[in-house]
Amino acid sequence: MGIFGRPTVKEQQQKVREDAILDATHELLARKGYDLMTVDEVAAEAGIAKASLYKHFDSKESLAAVAMIRLLDRALTFLGELPADMPPQEKLRAVLNWALDLRLRGGLPLLPSTSQTLQRNLLSNRQYVTRLLNLNEQMSALVRAAQAQGVIDAGVPVEVVLFSIYARTCDPAVEYLKMTGNYSDREIADYLVRVAFYGITTRS
Repeated sequence: MGIFGRPTVKEQQQKVREDAILDATHELLARKGYDLMTVDEVAAEAGIAKASLYKHFDSKESLAAVAMIRLLDRALTFLGELPADMPPQEKLRAVLNWALDLRLRGGLPLLPSTSQTLQRNLLSNRQYVTRLLNLNEQMSALVRAAQAQGVIDAGVPVEVVLFSIYARTCDPAVEYLKMTGNYSDREIADYLVRVAFYGITTRS
């Protein structure tokens, strides 16, 4: 830190470089998944030398972990900034909409469960697990509140509702609908959120 606690120019440059590396990692994790992603590709995508990347992250594992931690931080920040008086079901819809928007822009990695290697590494990372539990706790509380209000079926276990919402973020329908060229990104996200919360039957 420089004078008065402000970041020095060097620290600012390092932060910009790290953000570029993490943005590239997010995109590659979303496009290829952890197992197929390589450090060489991340460096090329970020526009830096591989040796420079290793000055910030010492392995593919640590790089993916920091990228996923940053994603959880962004989700927690988004959730925390929603209006306090917003109904719980609307908050759940807003979070799913946010995640789908991020995915449509190519910045949402596939669920860690798609790679056993990534899943093992993340579950041994205390920072990741702490944030994941925090997000799950807040989302579960919203599901319970919506069930208490009668707007989400109380006969469906909370974790089933919660993980069904999470699963929508990696729904292959996103790519298929985008490929048709018939819908805007906004329409795709809106339709998938509508189906997730109201199904495909008409409401009386």
